[in-house]
Amino acid sequence: MSKVKKFMYVNRRAPYGTIYAWESLEVVLIGAAFEQDVSMAFIGDGVYQLTKGQDTTGLEMKNFSPTYSALGDYEVTKIYIEKESLEERGLTLEDLQHLTWEDEDDDWAEKDSIQLVSRAEMVKVFADQDVFFNF
Repeated sequence: MSKVKKFMYVNRRAPYGTIYAWESLEVVLIGAAFEQDVSMAFIGDGVYQLTKGQDTTGLEMKNFSPTYSALGDYEVTKIYIEKESLEERGLTLEDLQHLTWEDEDDDWAEKDSIQLVSRAEMVKVFADQDVFFNF
């Protein structure tokens, strides 16, 4: 029996101005729909992808940030945020969307998807992955 591969999607760019953030989200949802073991990491300007209250009116781009709230429905429950990246941008967890999932093994209890990790801890998370997609 083959081992299930772990797929890590690393998001390093701001949500708008390029197609990277939107493409990452689409690929994550497709992978999760095919029951891949999916994790996401948000590093550097990638942390802006999860900020609350995004307004793209002046950019003439679709605001896709509400789509992140569907990740739990696709069983994408491992979302890692690099603590130092938040701090360097003057952000805290309170500035980010509250992403959750329902644990069927715990009477459908709602649980947080976001895990705040240090750079050193992120290295350990990365070491446990098999496949990386960088956006």
